[in-house]
Amino acid sequence: MKSLVSVRSLPRRCATLRRQCRNYSTSGQTDVKPYYITTPIFYPNAAPHIGHLHTLVVADIFARYARLVNPDRPVHFVTGTDEHGMKLQNAAKAKGMDPLAFCDELSEHFRNLTKKANASCTRFTRTTERQHCDAVSHLWRELDARGYIYKGRHEGWYSVSDETFYPATQVAEQEVDGVKYHISTTSGSRVEWQEEENYKFRLSAFQSSLTKHFTANPEAIQPPQFYADVINALQEPLEDLSISRKRSRLTWGIPVPGDDEHTIYVWIDALTVYLSSAGYPWSATSGNGTSAGWPPDVQVIGKDILRFHAIYFPAMLQALGLPLSQRLLTHSHWTVNRTKMSKSLGNVTDPVKEIDNFGIDLVRYYLARIGGRFKDDVDWSEEQLTKHSREIISLLGNLLLRAAAPKLRKRLADTPRPSPAHIVESTANAPLLAVLKGLAPTFARHMERFQVSDAIEAVIVALQEANLLMTKAAPWAKETAPAAAAEVQALVFETLRQSGILFQPFMPDKAALLLDLLGVPANERTLAHAAFGRAFVGDVRAGVLFQKV
Repeated sequence: MKSLVSVRSLPRRCATLRRQCRNYSTSGQTDVKPYYITTPIFYPNAAPHIGHLHTLVVADIFARYARLVNPDRPVHFVTGTDEHGMKLQNAAKAKGMDPLAFCDELSEHFRNLTKKANASCTRFTRTTERQHCDAVSHLWRELDARGYIYKGRHEGWYSVSDETFYPATQVAEQEVDGVKYHISTTSGSRVEWQEEENYKFRLSAFQSSLTKHFTANPEAIQPPQFYADVINALQEPLEDLSISRKRSRLTWGIPVPGDDEHTIYVWIDALTVYLSSAGYPWSATSGNGTSAGWPPDVQVIGKDILRFHAIYFPAMLQALGLPLSQRLLTHSHWTVNRTKMSKSLGNVTDPVKEIDNFGIDLVRYYLARIGGRFKDDVDWSEEQLTKHSREIISLLGNLLLRAAAPKLRKRLADTPRPSPAHIVESTANAPLLAVLKGLAPTFARHMERFQVSDAIEAVIVALQEANLLMTKAAPWAKETAPAAAAEVQALVFETLRQSGILFQPFMPDKAALLLDLLGVPANERTLAHAAFGRAFVGDVRAGVLFQKV
């Protein structure tokens, strides 16, 4: 078996492994802060599951929405893998592999997932990259120089699985088959009592400033229930945070500057990725990070890592005198039969398999429509995925086929198609007109409030009204006057045009195909162009958007 890489040799192993995601342009305005959005960096101790895909898709939805709102503003979208720590050290040892080679292999699964997800990320960061390792070391030295790090004894309940200490208030005793043990009430992972000398971060010094910040910024954590959780957590005394492990326990990590007997705690390492991915330390270039997007506009996280991102990381930033992230979008978990997905239980859903079976746009649509309220855990169901896929195929794909049918186009070939804005309201078209006139602002309002499911629902309502009008008016029927039929077709095309624009963040490929078939120019696909009557369809072609499910 190859020996594990020592702390002393790790910096040499932090080779420049950075690889960009596909080259999505971030060129454009240079006098504005780029829109900066992040996912958590994923821990590659096992293959990706549907929860990882959900996080990626949610972040990508808002990255694409930012481009929809302002196509000239650069977008910096970061994801990646967290490759240090005890779990990976032990997993590599069990396989007889060098830890870095082990991480190379597993990280590739997550890089491939970003491609399968059609995520428009601009950087995929690995914590084994030299630039990141250097940034972590710099951050440590800065915190130390400011007096926020000291050496002391630490004792508490430690979870190897979660790589963190839990306070006694988050630990409970369990007994199974006569065996007693303790678990974290937050994650359900086993914990064990540990005592050791290590370095500590003066987290307690920031209790007042963090409370003041979040009290003044109630929208900083979404949805509101998770904001309430953080405020409640800040009512309890914050204990100083253990930020290193003895080398005798953990060798696979970044060494503490000036003390090779200690390894930097994996969460300090991992949280620094949001800084290093934006070019930190900026002192090297005399900048402040703004040109790279700092601070993040949105950080998408799972509810199980809220404390790390809402308390530990903001405290680190305050200690460094840096601006805090503007929004934390916290989502709940995907479950199977109301049970959290677990490799040991064998109930993990393979996202790649679902993408191959249904196509990425239908999977993205389902994840957003069902998992886009974020408040509560959501049960994964292939039956429900099929149901909602058929819904959008019918409402959107079949509507296009009906409105652009060769028979109807032939019938209306000599009838001018009116501008939707000039169509006179009637009893038949009034419901659809009302929805279309308010669709874009309603959609935008929901997106600004992180109400993804509601934003999709607004478009669905418009499609339902358009389908209903199409059925009732029967523009293909001889009894329907050509002028009336042309008005119906024009309103349906307007519905499809608006829907195509607004669906771009959710189903980018299908939305692009729809807009192409409608003859909508590439420069008329922004949120502003989604306003009722703002732009027009061109030479419409019939086409199949979806294959049958």
